[in-house]
Amino acid sequence: MLRAKKPEAVTKRLKLFMFGPAGVGKTTAAIQFPNSYIIDCEKGAENYDKLITASNSVLFQTTDIHEVIQEVKSLLTEQHDYRTLVIDPITTIYNDLLEKCEAQVGTEWGRHYGAANKTMKRLANLIMALDMNVVITAHAKKEYQNAATGNALAVAGQTFDGWKQLDYWFDLVVELSRGKNDRKSSKLSDPKRYAKVVKTRLEAYPDGEVFEWSYDTIRKRSDVEQLERTPHAVALATPDQVAEINALLSIVRLPENTVEKWFAKAGVDMWEDMPYDVLQKCIDFIKNRFPNSAAA
Repeated sequence: MLRAKKPEAVTKRLKLFMFGPAGVGKTTAAIQFPNSYIIDCEKGAENYDKLITASNSVLFQTTDIHEVIQEVKSLLTEQHDYRTLVIDPITTIYNDLLEKCEAQVGTEWGRHYGAANKTMKRLANLIMALDMNVVITAHAKKEYQNAATGNALAVAGQTFDGWKQLDYWFDLVVELSRGKNDRKSSKLSDPKRYAKVVKTRLEAYPDGEVFEWSYDTIRKRSDVEQLERTPHAVALATPDQVAEINALLSIVRLPENTVEKWFAKAGVDMWEDMPYDVLQKCIDFIKNRFPNSAAA
């Protein structure tokens, strides 16, 4: 029996990734969102204390990804009034993680990248599960491609500096830029900030469009009620549940790839990050299919 059906429109929270060169104003652009929980990874946002306070936002500073994961899990599971998570910039976190992984596992065969990327994927999974808008910034770096002649590489433009898979997770990716300099002075002849859409899954932001950046622009193109509503908390797995599922799996052999399928469906990579009710269904499945395992 065929199981496909016509898709239905789904309204989601904004998941936005932006990158740009130094001085373009990534921090200023990101913290315009009101009621934000700002994770400042470069001690740049602290220079905007008045703007942050006026927008009813708060600031947490770290470069340690494990601290970031802890904060994201708290935002996911606790009741609060913050509408948007801002991480500025993710580049610093990733570079710090790479250094730590290099010290732990070495660089042979790119082991440090494998270890770092696994942790980054966990963070990405938790971010996507958040019932909040998410705005993440990154530094820019030159993007190269093969030159038209010869084997030399030519600069093709700019891309983001960080985990290569990061843009995959976001519905909207933009490159930030500023107006051109006046040749007769050092001032900007056009001081406005612009965003170029480099990837989109959102109808309101056509691919390749360039628009003047501001929170008001985002608000006008969004479902305002969805953009600015209070998030819903999610109950995650308890330590007792994790201990129980591990105990069950130590004595029960499930069909091949069952656990992997459960993780993929829940969008997690470990039991600790799985929603409480989903993990309970996994536990009940094992107990019902293998009654003797209940004694575990």
